[in-house]
Amino acid sequence: MSNKHQRTLEAIFKTPVQSNVEWKDCEKLLIYLGAQISEGEGSRVRIILKGVRAVFHRPHPRKEIDKGALRSLRNFLDNAGITPKEKKP
Repeated sequence: MSNKHQRTLEAIFKTPVQSNVEWKDCEKLLIYLGAQISEGEGSRVRIILKGVRAVFHRPHPRKEIDKGALRSLRNFLDNAGITPKEKKP
């Protein structure tokens, strides 16, 4: 996993919820993790990762994902068994 993907994953799981995580970084991370992404109507994006399904909306006009959607993305990743790995000192 690249450092960028690792930072994005850590930002998704960080408490308190971040407000500066860009959707494109989340989408790139999902693709790296092996998610199947398909376009829905409007700004909807359907995602399947390890048998877990979710639908998200691409943020617009801002590029950052909102806090509620970030919590949902965190839950989605957690349900798919994806969590940030602790770095060793």
